[in-house]
Amino acid sequence: MSERDVTARMADGVAAIAAADWDACSGADNPFLSHAFLSILEESGSVSPRAGWQSLPIVIDGADGRPAAIAPAYAKSHSQGEYVFDHAWADAWHRAGGRYYPKLQVAVPFTPVPGPRLLLRDAALAPALIGALEAVTVQQGLSSAHATFVAPEQVPLFEAAGWLIRAGTQFHWRNDGYDNFDDFLGALASRKRKGIRKERAAAVAGLTVRHLTGAQLDEAAWDAFWIFYQDTGARKWGQPYLTRRFFSLLGERMADRVLLILAERDGRPIAGALNLIGADTLYGRYWGATEEVPFLHFELCYYQAIDAAIARGLRAVEAGAQGEHKLARGYAPVPTWSAHFLPDPNFRRAVADYLAHEREAVAADRAFLDTMTPFRKAGAA
Repeated sequence: MSERDVTARMADGVAAIAAADWDACSGADNPFLSHAFLSILEESGSVSPRAGWQSLPIVIDGADGRPAAIAPAYAKSHSQGEYVFDHAWADAWHRAGGRYYPKLQVAVPFTPVPGPRLLLRDAALAPALIGALEAVTVQQGLSSAHATFVAPEQVPLFEAAGWLIRAGTQFHWRNDGYDNFDDFLGALASRKRKGIRKERAAAVAGLTVRHLTGAQLDEAAWDAFWIFYQDTGARKWGQPYLTRRFFSLLGERMADRVLLILAERDGRPIAGALNLIGADTLYGRYWGATEEVPFLHFELCYYQAIDAAIARGLRAVEAGAQGEHKLARGYAPVPTWSAHFLPDPNFRRAVADYLAHEREAVAADRAFLDTMTPFRKAGAA
C-alpha cells in the first residue's frame, strides 16, 4: 500500500472500534493504551465532550479492512489533565487574535505515562498516520496538534515529519536485578540506606499494608480509595478528573492489571496508592490519605512499589509526573518527550525558538540531577 492509497477515518470514540482490532495495534505491554482502559474512561464519563475531552481516534485501515494504524486522539477545549503545560502558548495565541481551543491531543487522558502515540499493526503506516493528524488539524481549523509523553522510539517519526519536539523530565526506578528491597538498598550510599530504613519504619508504625489485585479488588476497597482520590484531586486540580464509576469498571475489566496498595489502621483503610501493571513496568498513578502520617506517601507510592516490582520481576517503576523528592528514594531522572504540530508559520517559529532554549535548560537540569542520585559512587561504602 503506497502512501497515496491511504485513507484515514475518524472514529466516534474508542468504544466504536472492536477491542481485538484496537489491541492488535496497541499491543499488550502498556495497559493505558489498551482498549479496555481507554473505553473505561469513556464509559465512566471521565472522558466526554462535556469534560473537554472528545474522543476522536484517527484510524487507517489495512488491506484486510481492519485497523492497521490508530492515533488515540481527542479534541480538547482546555489544557487540563495533560501534564505538559501549554497555557503560555494558548495565552500568546489568544493575544494575537487567534483561537487556541479546540486543539487536537494525542494522548492517554490524565496519564503522564510515556508510550506509543502511533499504534501500529503496520509500522510502514506511521508517516501516513502523522499526515492524517496534520490534515485533521488543518481541515478543522484547529490551532495545533500535540502528541504528549511519546515513547522515545517514536520521537524520530514526529521529528522527521517536522513536528516540534519538547523535552521534560520524570523520575523512574530501575530494577538492576535486585532480589529484594535490602538488595536494592545495598546499591545506595550508607547514609541514604539508613535514612530510608528510618522512613519506612516510621511510616508503617501501627499500620498494616495490604496489596490487592484481581478478585481482591471489591467495591469496599474502591469506596475507600475513592475517598483518598477525591481528597488529592480536590487539592491538586480543583476537582477530580475520574468518576467513581471509573474505578468500579477498572476492577471489573482490568483487575489482574491493577495493584491497589492500602494502609490500614485497626482494619480501617487510611491511605492508598493505585498502580497498573505493565509487561515490564509498574505504573504508579494515584494516591490519597485521610490521616497525615509522616513518610506514608513515600512508603506506599515509592517503597512498596519497589517491593512489588522486585517480587514480580519487573524492569522499572514509573511513579508519575515530576517530583524531585523521588530522587532521594532511588528514582533517577529520565527524559520525556512530546511532539507539536503548529500550522501557522509565525506561531511555529515563536514556539520553536522557545523550545530550543527550554530543551537546553531541561537537559542541564537533568544532568545536575543525575549527580544527586543516592547510589554509591565507585569505591564508596
